[in-house]
Amino acid sequence: MSRSAETGRSPSPVTADDLDLAVQLAVKALREAPPAAWDGRAGSLAWDCWETVEHLSDDLFAYAAQLGPTAPPLDGEVPFVWESRRPGGPANAIHANREAGPAGLLQVLEASGALLVAMVRTRPPQTRAHHVFGMSDPEGFAAMGIVETLVHTHDLGQGLGLAWNPPADLCARVLARLFPDAPKSTEPWPTLLWATGRAELSGRSRLTTWRWDGTPRA
Repeated sequence: MSRSAETGRSPSPVTADDLDLAVQLAVKALREAPPAAWDGRAGSLAWDCWETVEHLSDDLFAYAAQLGPTAPPLDGEVPFVWESRRPGGPANAIHANREAGPAGLLQVLEASGALLVAMVRTRPPQTRAHHVFGMSDPEGFAAMGIVETLVHTHDLGQGLGLAWNPPADLCARVLARLFPDAPKSTEPWPTLLWATGRAELSGRSRLTTWRWDGTPRA
């Protein structure tokens, strides 16, 4: 389904199943990476590919944790310790054991994704929790997790030499949920890359700053 197919009617909601699909597709794609490539830089990021998967895993874990308390904090993050392993590296609570190799790293990613999937499935839709871009709900956190997964797998694909082209309907739903002002006449995946500062789009310059809108819609 193209994004234009949903124009003129309410877009379907982002679901836990959508998030699960995004994580599973990413893990499947990343399993094809050459073992020696993980120390290379991930696309335009300042991190290597291993660090980028740790960062993505940490994003998914952090979103799950934010939804976890009975009364999630609305004014800040659940206070885990986030720290970098090197100057300039990502500040994470989640770090994979390097001795486990790439297979172990991807288990960390899959497990972190499963935590957020479970939270989105089980938390009441009226739940609200803090995000630095503004308070959101379980659907919003699911959409954020999907965007993180899709675009960071794009970064990793550039660094690892892997093809990555996620489903258009999945991209369309997260664009509608988090980037309502993004162009609606262009293909969803290139539009999502543009909206997250990773590409030009149909004569539109690459964004140097961007943010999503996770505001609850209901």
